[in-house]
Amino acid sequence: MDKRTIEIKVRLNRKEAESLNKRVKKSRLSRECYLRHLIGGSIPREAPPPDYFNMMRELYHIGNSLNQVAQKAHVLNVIDVQRYDGAVREFEAAVKKITEAVVLPQPMTK
Repeated sequence: MDKRTIEIKVRLNRKEAESLNKRVKKSRLSRECYLRHLIGGSIPREAPPPDYFNMMRELYHIGNSLNQVAQKAHVLNVIDVQRYDGAVREFEAAVKKITEAVVLPQPMTK
């Protein structure tokens, strides 16, 4: 059952509606989702270019491969495990930072 049972109607003038629709289109969210983000205190970002998702998929694949090598390195103790683990943590932090900068909504400033 849907938890959203309250309907709110809002009237906008043409300029306001055009501005909202333009921002919604750039974000590739539904109008409802866009407004919920705003109500929640964050500003949705423009949708990233299609290449972003391909690049992130590649980065996750590389990260997964690094993790598999790290697991083997721990077992065999054949490489500098601490240095390797540090590099994997840096990689994961970079992926997180890119995602936050490109995809996640921005908090509103007060």
